[in-house]
Amino acid sequence: MKTNHLKLWLVVGVLVLATLACGIPGVTSSFTFTPEEETQVTEFVGEAPEPPEQPAPPAFVVPNQVLLEDSLVQLYETVSPGVVSIQVYSDVGSGIGSGFVIDREGHIATNYHVVELAQEVEVHFQSGLKVFGEVIGTDLDSDLALIKVDVDPEDLHPLPLGDSDQLRVGQTVAAIGNPFGLSGTMTVGIVSARGRTLESIRQTEGGAFFSAGDLIQTDATINPGNSGGPLLNLNGEVIGINRALQTGAGSVLGSTSNTGIGFAVSSNILRLVAPTLIEGETYNYPYLGLSSLPSLTLTQAEFLGLPQANGAYIVELVPGGPADQAGLQSGNQPTQVPGLFAGGDLITQVDDVPVLEFSELLSYMMLNKRPGDEMDVTVLRNGEELVFTVILGERPAGIE
Repeated sequence: MKTNHLKLWLVVGVLVLATLACGIPGVTSSFTFTPEEETQVTEFVGEAPEPPEQPAPPAFVVPNQVLLEDSLVQLYETVSPGVVSIQVYSDVGSGIGSGFVIDREGHIATNYHVVELAQEVEVHFQSGLKVFGEVIGTDLDSDLALIKVDVDPEDLHPLPLGDSDQLRVGQTVAAIGNPFGLSGTMTVGIVSARGRTLESIRQTEGGAFFSAGDLIQTDATINPGNSGGPLLNLNGEVIGINRALQTGAGSVLGSTSNTGIGFAVSSNILRLVAPTLIEGETYNYPYLGLSSLPSLTLTQAEFLGLPQANGAYIVELVPGGPADQAGLQSGNQPTQVPGLFAGGDLITQVDDVPVLEFSELLSYMMLNKRPGDEMDVTVLRNGEELVFTVILGERPAGIE
């Protein structure tokens, strides 16, 4: 009986330790169990040596979970009146999405793919108010759209836009939206990464898709119906517009369940695009006119004869495009890897900003440049560093 009691206490003790390790979100605790060593007796001649000085344990700050919960409750109560559910009707059926109020003139931000085929749009507010809306502007490159509603300004609760450039990986964020039609749903996670790229919705004439850049990756749960809703920091500022989630087969625009990897258009992209769409015009993104590998492995760099694996390697130039006119060079020499051609330039810097991979180049250009601007592009070519000045163009019309 004593042996059974001892085993029971040991099991309970282990469970208590495991609970402590998992009980506080965002805190990782490590417990190391060292087997009991056999005691050894050592004879000393003279005085025993001083034991080595042990380093002090690292400072360990446990977040106040109560304060975090209070912050999240206050966040929801403050922000949710400005979040809307969007019901769309078209020839192919109906759909749902999310959005949020950006001003007291009745402008609602959402994703383009939410309203893409819309013939009729309903906007439902958390207060119970339901009105029809009109799509007044779209941006296929970043998957954004604006809806206008005719509502008393007193019924509108605009959400402030935060500065997405100030986000840090690990920062707590919340998504509020209409997943599977469950309006007013809030989920919480962190910023998993910044500066991600996805394909845009607009195709080139050659059938490829332009790139959408400066996306935020998050593990806050995003499901079908969340598209177009806000991603918020704990100050209640919108720092992203929830766009897509990741599946085993790639990124999709809200047709399957969440897997812990979601993407949001950065608030700073919306800040650039929205004023143009409100004026009824099309926002024109700067255009470099090249295709690049997303990133380089050491093996690829070796096959390409490059001295490093950091940078954006040019695999193709658009004939007559801005990069081609400036004198940049794409790969044209076959390698051991089918479809991988050596001899292209490796972009390592644009203006004074280092480039480790293509997504960094794209984010910098989209946020800081407009068509007609100059941009200095530093490349490695045959082991030599060269600088070219490119006059950026407008993205071609392509295919919608």
